[in-house]
Amino acid sequence: MKTIVDEILKIPHVGEVKYTAKDFKPDVDVRWCAGCGGYAVLSPIQRIMPELGILKEKFVNVSGIGCSGRLPYYMDTYGFHSIHGRALAVATGLKIARPDLSVWVTTGDGDNMSIGGNHFIHTCRRNVDLNIMMYNNEVYSLTKGQYSPTSHKGQITKSSPLGVLEDPFNPSSLALGAGATFVARGHDKDRKSLQMLLKRSAQHKGVSFLEIYTNCRIFNDGAFDEFTNKETAADNTLWLEDGEPLVFGKNRDKGIILDGYNPKVVGIDNGDYSIDDLIVHNEKDSTLALILSNMTYNEEMPRPMGIFQSIEKPSYDARVEYQIADEIKKKGEGNLESLLLGESFWEIN
Repeated sequence: MKTIVDEILKIPHVGEVKYTAKDFKPDVDVRWCAGCGGYAVLSPIQRIMPELGILKEKFVNVSGIGCSGRLPYYMDTYGFHSIHGRALAVATGLKIARPDLSVWVTTGDGDNMSIGGNHFIHTCRRNVDLNIMMYNNEVYSLTKGQYSPTSHKGQITKSSPLGVLEDPFNPSSLALGAGATFVARGHDKDRKSLQMLLKRSAQHKGVSFLEIYTNCRIFNDGAFDEFTNKETAADNTLWLEDGEPLVFGKNRDKGIILDGYNPKVVGIDNGDYSIDDLIVHNEKDSTLALILSNMTYNEEMPRPMGIFQSIEKPSYDARVEYQIADEIKKKGEGNLESLLLGESFWEIN
């Protein structure tokens, strides 16, 4: 017997559609700065869309303000370049009105974590079926280099000449704490992994949040070098793979164990610990996801990359759709005049 939850979680079959990446490339010049990480993110997005089996006219790209906000111009799909911090509000309204659309939101660490922070929290809480891509370059780039909510303490910028005083937001922990059902992190130097993360994000039914470390060549060049350069990445990043132990290091000789609820780096196969002692990643474990996410700014820990969490929960737009259908079933279609008049009204002669 099917339940209401089964119906809400059901993903409609869209049939076979044949496209290539070229079908999603408009005939326009991409006008990001030379060396911007945005170029490396744009290509994987264009590559995965033909693989999703969705009609091209069903894709919509919504953006806010910032360098990331230009992405809708560089995608041959429908798009909406909205106002600062309001991309998620626009996208939520669109998804509720047209639940058949595949709605993608491109935002930045300033646009999404600062003026758009409240919209972000409630989008995660509601579990709206949106694919959110947040370009994080840890600085305001479009407005020429002021510090952002993800800038690091002590960072020198145009608006913090003596150094940033605050601790930075941790976007993945914020998303998990707000109830996001899919949370992941990638970076612009690993296109293959980023393409996989984008595809997983698109296939998830509910809110998907993908934080993408994106180098700003002009105002914060090299911010992520230790996590993205081939020489240093293996010793400084931890790739999260569902069902696999948390191993890292150039020689794959280090791993993560839990000391109570605190993660701890240990050497493996050195007599004290083996691979069997390590934490095994589980995308369905929300507590583990938050523990791993909170390693982000711990200098003694590798930086987690990959999928922190992927859990199922009815999406807000599906609930709205079901609620409306159920009300129509109980009371009929109704009419606009009775809706406007309400139950209590009077006429003045």
